[in-house]
Amino acid sequence: MKKKIRILIADDHFLVRMGMATSINMELDMTVVAEASTGTQAVEFFGKHKPDIVLMDLRLPMMNGDEATATICREFPGSRVIIISTYDGHEDIYRSLQAGARSYLSKSIPRQEMLHAIRVVHNGEHYLPLSVSARLAERVQMRSLSEREREVLSLVVKGLTNKEIAQTLAVAEITVKNHVSNILLKLCASDRTHASTIAIQCGIVHLQ
Repeated sequence: MKKKIRILIADDHFLVRMGMATSINMELDMTVVAEASTGTQAVEFFGKHKPDIVLMDLRLPMMNGDEATATICREFPGSRVIIISTYDGHEDIYRSLQAGARSYLSKSIPRQEMLHAIRVVHNGEHYLPLSVSARLAERVQMRSLSEREREVLSLVVKGLTNKEIAQTLAVAEITVKNHVSNILLKLCASDRTHASTIAIQCGIVHLQ
């Protein structure tokens, strides 16, 4: 008898985990071996159960999906992680793949495509739906923001003025002004409001 694909589900919503587990366990070639509700649990349970595939939510308590993915891939080389999330910003996708994920799926994806992605990734390949590939292409074309620019942008999104940002970061106001100019240029934004909208839509900054 062919060995089943052993799967770990990491999601902080019980009903989501239950729905995924039910769909997966109906398949003759798959089985759910563990369920985690936090990022730290995902890492812990991976070490304990050594699953073939991890279905990882992007937003998890204690440690987010990107961090958990990076930790698992660093500690267990060759691990196969699939991010499955409600977020589809190209920055979310880019960071997930940089962390080591082999696939990025929307939670609204049809059941059969999710199962297909699991099988593809289990075979050692990457799987990106066309919509995800298109979003990733947008990210590649966009000039990357520096860590400081990301920090400034997050404060811009919160509505702080240049003076308030300067006080918060303990830098000169002219320095903040230069960062904001660079941010607008890199994001092809017309103004601060436009930049904030792009930052939220693309997943560069997340509202709490």
